[in-house]
Amino acid sequence: MMGNHQLLSKMATNDEHGEKSLYFDGWKAYDNNPFHLTKNPAGVIQMGLAENQLAFDLIEDWIKKNPEASICSREGVKAFRDVAIFQDYHGLPEFRNAVAKFMGRVRGDKVKFDPDRIVMSGGATGANETIMFCLADRGDAFLVPTPHYPAFDRDLRWRVGAKLLPVICESSNNFQITKQALEEAYDKAMEANIRVKGLIITNPSNPLGTILDRATLETLVSFINRKKIHLVCDEIYAATIFRGPEFVSISEVVQEVECCNMDLIHIVYSLSKDMGLPGFRVGIVYSYNDGVVSCSRKMSSFGLVSSQTQHLLASMLSDDDFVGRFLTESSSRLAKRHKLFTEGLQQVGITCLNSNAGLFCWMDLRPLLNEPTIDAETALWHVIISDVKLNVSPGSSFHCSEPGWFRVCFANMDDPTVEVALVRIRKFVDQKKGGGEVAPPPQKKKRLEENLRLSFKARIYDDSVLSPHLLSPHSPMAHSPMVRART
Repeated sequence: MMGNHQLLSKMATNDEHGEKSLYFDGWKAYDNNPFHLTKNPAGVIQMGLAENQLAFDLIEDWIKKNPEASICSREGVKAFRDVAIFQDYHGLPEFRNAVAKFMGRVRGDKVKFDPDRIVMSGGATGANETIMFCLADRGDAFLVPTPHYPAFDRDLRWRVGAKLLPVICESSNNFQITKQALEEAYDKAMEANIRVKGLIITNPSNPLGTILDRATLETLVSFINRKKIHLVCDEIYAATIFRGPEFVSISEVVQEVECCNMDLIHIVYSLSKDMGLPGFRVGIVYSYNDGVVSCSRKMSSFGLVSSQTQHLLASMLSDDDFVGRFLTESSSRLAKRHKLFTEGLQQVGITCLNSNAGLFCWMDLRPLLNEPTIDAETALWHVIISDVKLNVSPGSSFHCSEPGWFRVCFANMDDPTVEVALVRIRKFVDQKKGGGEVAPPPQKKKRLEENLRLSFKARIYDDSVLSPHLLSPHSPMAHSPMVRART
């Protein structure tokens, strides 16, 4: 092993990928024992995957009605030769036009996007790394509000070598970003002689499921302009708003702020969440900086979207009637699922952060901790993943400063599976209220993947809770996290 390690590059063998976290450990536990309503009803339910499977039928219906959109159909094969040959990495013009139009539609047509600034990438993962490649040298830092998406550690640090510096947000104000927290994070970097190149945010937030209001966005724009640093806005959940207030895009705000240096503003987008198409690997870099657009386009050759995918999506996204129906119905279904799940939690006294977007809830399990520490949170997570058989993600994996918060995803499964998850949660909470203790976590040096086969003494899940009416032969079974899109 040591000899093989020496044969590889330092980049390949460093620990900056971020995979050594409970976030990814939960995925491994699910992979070893995936739940299925009929084939494996005692397995782990995947609630760590931020995927929108609630509107697949709408897309499937469109494809059936528009077979000519695919070059792999009898009706569309006439376009096969033109699409299959080499395509410039600028992307098909009709695809860039359709994406630009769709981005505007999602944002209420309050702003127009220039197709010539649409740059493709292999999902938002690739788009975020591309932005870092353009903006940061190794050792440069980006401020990032916490809690934040765990795989930023991979996307932004692993190959580019950028640093991530936390902007601490707290539950006392619902984890809102404050000017004071921004200034404190920036000043700490200056004291440590770290060069800050920018601020990166997710709006809507992953994992909070909240959106930034106009005033906060104006504060961020003012901050980065004063510091002369970049602002990268990850807006991949822009169309997952399921109730008011309305989403406000940074693209709208920068048009209204006086003396904004547009060269500092960049947007990351994707169709993975808004359209529920992570397997299509459609990531977008949209920058107001000509230099970034030029460099990103060169970088895109390492992660192009296939021309077949571009061809299909250009047709789909250009169908105004379909897009309108899809956005409305998807939002409605997310609202219904969010209500079903949060009300189910409330029945056993579990609350979530008040949210209106995303594919997940920020669940408050602080009352279930033995003590307010990361170790206690980790111990609770071990019981939930191994005994309750739910893969939920602990707040520490999102760099949350307060132990006891968990992200739980609700849109990647059918209704019967949600019901099973809620039954398991009810049994667990009842057991805790009855005086059950959470066992201490394994020694810190022993990672979960080394302990997946351990038998826990207190098994609190009983297979008999699965009543026949809950069973469905169509329950989804997700694939490995290593081939999944951003979550």
